[in-house]
Amino acid sequence: MSTCVLRGATVLTMNDARDVVTGPVVVRDGVIAQVGGAVPADLPAIDVSGCVLLPGFVQTHVHLCQTLFRGAADDLALLAWLRQRVWPMEAAHDAASLRVSTRLAVHELLRTGTTAVLTMETVHGTEVVLETLAASGLRATVGKCLMDSDDAAPARLKQAVAPAIDDALALHRAFDGSADGRIRVALAPRFAVSCSRALLEAAADVSASRALLVHTHASEQRDEIAVVRRLAGMGNLAYLADTGLATPRLCAAHCVWVDEEEQALMAERDVKVLHCPGSNLKLGSGLAPIVEMQRRGITVSLGADGAACNNRLDMFDEMRLAATLQAVRLGPGALPARDVVWMATRAGARTLGLGDVIGQVTPGYRADLIAVDVSGPLVAPSTDLYSSLVYACRGTDVRLTMVDGDVLVRNGEHRGVDPQALAASAHVEARRLRTRAGL
Repeated sequence: MSTCVLRGATVLTMNDARDVVTGPVVVRDGVIAQVGGAVPADLPAIDVSGCVLLPGFVQTHVHLCQTLFRGAADDLALLAWLRQRVWPMEAAHDAASLRVSTRLAVHELLRTGTTAVLTMETVHGTEVVLETLAASGLRATVGKCLMDSDDAAPARLKQAVAPAIDDALALHRAFDGSADGRIRVALAPRFAVSCSRALLEAAADVSASRALLVHTHASEQRDEIAVVRRLAGMGNLAYLADTGLATPRLCAAHCVWVDEEEQALMAERDVKVLHCPGSNLKLGSGLAPIVEMQRRGITVSLGADGAACNNRLDMFDEMRLAATLQAVRLGPGALPARDVVWMATRAGARTLGLGDVIGQVTPGYRADLIAVDVSGPLVAPSTDLYSSLVYACRGTDVRLTMVDGDVLVRNGEHRGVDPQALAASAHVEARRLRTRAGL
């Protein structure tokens, strides 16, 4: 439908005033045309009664290529997790396994209310991921992984600086702006442990000349920081700044172990932080100083990370953990529910450079919307909608997911997807992949 009206919901606009509206939302040609007020009775309507309607979630740190690794890399710390399991499996990917891994991730993301992602893929085959995403309806900013060092990495995952950058730029030429603008391409140097200084500096140069986002990992675990200090003679964030990467385009996942000096640097340079509480817990990384970073004005958004270190891609899990972990650190109410929903929507949109395109239910914004049922017995009584979303709702409460005005999930059904067939193909490709990886 080029035009439709969503009726019956309470609307969390997530605009600057955080207005809450009871009334219809009109979508026309992929854009929000009207919020509240009277609308013509003859417009095609979708009933979302009993729901809260809000912007779709923006996950700013995921690895779609790792979805097939779910359950295959448990109970390991970060560096062992990478070197013993994740890197061998990434090196074993082929086109068929990458396609299924992406489709499996997209299904979970859309089904649980995520409408946009920033994703780091593996070194080879990112064109398969991009093609699959373009056909899926999900909004995505995608980076081919860049890494050229670390003796423990498989040879297939190490690529010299020039061909690595050339391949990344070729993907940018081929896919950036495709699917009516839903697909964008970023640079994705994995992290300082597996990237030479020359590669980091090359990424910084390309980012500056072409205004491309840079998606990386930083200060996730203490062992990682120790390796960077041995390699570079300085801390992680200082090193990224020294290579030219610490700009408003830098999106740094985790930042669990960042001291006051590093936080001040990130605030000054407008570096974006991608908080992944579920992954940080499962890998034993630690509890990130989210509230302190926000107080400095640092934009902190949310992501699930990959299914290999979280096992779920559900933003409701991440919102609940983000709030409760800061309560453990600093006391109840340190990170209120409404601020967590802001992280999942507005902060994510700003991180992607799409703050004037998505992230709020406002006329003129793209119609990336979700309707979450708050009427059921596991959520009722829903007296505070922000609290319901963060503490009571689950991904299975998402009744509708819309991207660019296109309804992709309705009443729990993902359009065009047979979940059982998708799961069966995932089992087959995962077995084949682990065999190729020797695991």
